[in-house]
Amino acid sequence: MQSEPASDDVLLAAQGDVDAFQRLYYRHIKQVYGLVLRLCADKALADDLVQEVFVQLWQKLGSFRGESKFSSWLYRVTTNICLTEMRKQKRWFSRFTSDSKETSEPINEGNLDVSQLDKLILKLPEQTRQVFVLHALQGESHQQIADWLGIAPGTSKAQFHRARKRLEEWLQDE
Repeated sequence: MQSEPASDDVLLAAQGDVDAFQRLYYRHIKQVYGLVLRLCADKALADDLVQEVFVQLWQKLGSFRGESKFSSWLYRVTTNICLTEMRKQKRWFSRFTSDSKETSEPINEGNLDVSQLDKLILKLPEQTRQVFVLHALQGESHQQIADWLGIAPGTSKAQFHRARKRLEEWLQDE
């Protein structure tokens, strides 16, 4: 393993160095928060999940073996934590199920610092949004997404296609 500040911080943090963990936190917080917010589309839930990600990261650092980049490992841990918690959150799922094609309750975008595309991503139906974020933004394979979400790889591909088409339509309308 090359000796660079990030990998040194990972090793030090795994040995209990709080300052090294703090540096990792500040180095990755924005990307982790962006991923979580895009997956759950709920600012309050995202705040809670990001905190949980870093608590579990502190506990799991010893299991990082350096076989992949730390950031890739961190985003996989983040995705697993986020999807697991969202499955537990029945209230979250009920907010996004409705008879209409659009979300019944608009997301409060006033407090969010996201681009126009991010605002549109938040409007996608739950599973479509998750597939789009994981494939287009995180680069995960349809097989991995299918495993995480408990769907077929073909369903993941179809959801991704739907998301892309819907986003293109919305962008043209604006």
